Amino acid sequence: MTTPSTDLPSSPPVAAAPVGGARRLGSLGPVGLVLAGGVSVQFGAALAVTLMPRAGALGVVTLRLLAAAIVLLLVCRPRLRGHSRTDWGTVVVFGLTMAAMNGLFYQAVDRIALGPAVTLEVLGPLTLSVLASRRAVNAVWAGLALAGVFLLGGGDFGSLDPLGVAFALAAGAMWAAYIVFSARTGRRFPQADGLALAMAVGALAFLPFGAVESGTRLLDPVTVGLGAAVAVMSSVLPYTLELLALRRLPASTFAILMSLEPGIAALAGFLILGQALSVLQALAIALVIAASMGAVRTQVGRGKADLAGGPGEHPVS
Repeated sequence: MTTPSTDLPSSPPVAAAPVGGARRLGSLGPVGLVLAGGVSVQFGAALAVTLMPRAGALGVVTLRLLAAAIVLLLVCRPRLRGHSRTDWGTVVVFGLTMAAMNGLFYQAVDRIALGPAVTLEVLGPLTLSVLASRRAVNAVWAGLALAGVFLLGGGDFGSLDPLGVAFALAAGAMWAAYIVFSARTGRRFPQADGLALAMAVGALAFLPFGAVESGTRLLDPVTVGLGAAVAVMSSVLPYTLELLALRRLPASTFAILMSLEPGIAALAGFLILGQALSVLQALAIALVIAASMGAVRTQVGRGKADLAGGPGEHPVS
């Protein structure tokens, strides 16, 4: 990872304004975009649970990426000319990162419970938020969120399958890389062109894995339909919202906001799958929400200070 001051700016340049629905989504503000993306991805994950017995873990990832790539390519119709070698390199790495993040996470939940898997995965963005930040207060919010996600996982990781833990930690590392390369892609490509191209790269890279595991099950019409719905909820909508948010939100603050994912997942599990929360889990969610609110308040205060001091470059908050 390169230095935060050049690769994770607190005020990244805004690309050409998205058209149609994307412009309306942008009116939510960066924090609203992140929260809306989290709701979409976690309710999409709840739907994916019902699909895994039909298509397998890798099959679900393949359907998600393929359907999302088709939708984004048709909607965005990205230009293939006029991009530098660095632009294409960024898109390829972004696409491979998305594919790896999804594949590794589903391998993790195939071996360990969802709660501990999400808890371990969130360590990636939290680590990024600390490394990218130059203010001690952000480390405090990251530590509070870390305590919350450990409580959400029950605080006991000693009895977990070591390979499952390794997959979850690797997924967290890919999540942190996704944050970095999503921001870079958003700066290099207009609208959601870079996202569409990266999704196509990820889908093509992951297709052999899904084909080997699931075979002809991926061609079943019901499975394809459910996979398309999962793709829209878990890939197309949240990734687009996050890409838009990262054009106006520091990566360090974005990473801490992603700590809300376990809480949103618990809500989706309760409403869709009937999974009730324990007192310990409720306390964990409260800690995570408090950390996220603190991160947002810190960023708002920093933004006001920057406005008062006049325009100009400033380090990551």
